[in-house]
Amino acid sequence: MNALKNIIRDLFRYPSAVFGMSIILFLLGVAVYALVTIPYSEAVRLWRGGEDVWYQNPKYAAPAWFNTFSKIKRPVSFRVNTLDESMSKTVTSADQDISSVEMVYVFDYTYDTPPQEMNLYFTTKYDKKLPFVSIIWYTPDGREIKIANIALENKVTYRFSQDLKLQKSLKTEQVMKALFLDPESETPTVVKGQYKVEIIGATFEAGSTIDAEFVFHGDLYGLAGTDKYRRDLFLPLLYGTPIALAFGLLAALGTALLTMVIAAVGTWYGGWVDELIQRITEVNLVLPFLSILIMVGTFYSRSIWLMLGITILLSIFGGSIKTYRAIFLQSKEASYIEAARAYGASSSRIIFMYLIPRMIPLLIPTLVSSVPGFVFLEASLAVLGLGDPVLPTWGKVINDAFTDGALYRGLYYWVLEPAILLMFTGLGFAILGFALDRIFNPRLRDV
Repeated sequence: MNALKNIIRDLFRYPSAVFGMSIILFLLGVAVYALVTIPYSEAVRLWRGGEDVWYQNPKYAAPAWFNTFSKIKRPVSFRVNTLDESMSKTVTSADQDISSVEMVYVFDYTYDTPPQEMNLYFTTKYDKKLPFVSIIWYTPDGREIKIANIALENKVTYRFSQDLKLQKSLKTEQVMKALFLDPESETPTVVKGQYKVEIIGATFEAGSTIDAEFVFHGDLYGLAGTDKYRRDLFLPLLYGTPIALAFGLLAALGTALLTMVIAAVGTWYGGWVDELIQRITEVNLVLPFLSILIMVGTFYSRSIWLMLGITILLSIFGGSIKTYRAIFLQSKEASYIEAARAYGASSSRIIFMYLIPRMIPLLIPTLVSSVPGFVFLEASLAVLGLGDPVLPTWGKVINDAFTDGALYRGLYYWVLEPAILLMFTGLGFAILGFALDRIFNPRLRDV
């Protein structure tokens, strides 16, 4: 406990170590939050979902905070519906069977460009007679535009821009521009102010109902934006944190511990055991590490846990094993080892109670510093198209961005967001590792 207190006290002497620990604690907090709020099965379902899951989101939408740094204010997406009362609904019964339903939503529009699209999703209950609705659009300059008259089945989707009758009525295929731009202006200018969508419906049976959801697809959405499948990129950025940390920490911990144990065993027993370990290490050092992972991902499986196992297997017989062996050869001849032999300590006790504990000061900085390398390895495999197809990860976001031409489209946020998180993670572990190296190796303190 005293040693731990001394280490913590020494860490706080280095501002870089405090900054690195703050980054790591923040990432751990995000990882815990992601795992608590989004179960694994739900994260997989959302990431693999299509239009049925993400229909409320626009395609290729930048984050909503872009408006803070832009002179041209672009519309932010939203949705309202009658079921949660965010959209008003009034039902009036004319007699036992016939009822009128009025659904209204009024919103302020202060943006400089029209939206991508507007959709209405109707849900009805009826026995034989279909409910009927009329949709009317009101603009701030006093125009009243009749959008459509629709007989509704159980579930009906109405897309403003795809209605050919509405295009003919407005005399243009650019429906959103016709509904939001000033028709009297010589230059395309958005009419700002209060817009209203009004839905007047009628039901013709007792117990028949109509509910509506109004989805407004702007150019901006959420904290992280969306991709071409309408998926909210905040999901992989959030859930990718525990995946990246788990892969990096498990790979670093497994590699460091196993490497140290194997080096200690080989050094202590010597002979053919040590020779075998050294020959395996020398062969492994010349093997193309990344190429083997690519081959496994291409011909066998892209499971992240399989990749983790192979990564540890290929890493334990690395260059570190020779470094540890050199140190263990010195420790093996130390007087405390001779004393342990004299009182009859077993080989396993000497290895695990006397040799390996002496290496902990060297192990901890190395372990912390190696985490970013494994995090970047997992991301690199995903960027190459060999990431786990089920899990939402940072590398998968970058891969999708390049596949879908994000840079060509000018959607830089799509690449920068996961890239910044990767660099942020690497920075936190790297500067903490450097500080730990100075603490555990006093000769570096004055360097």
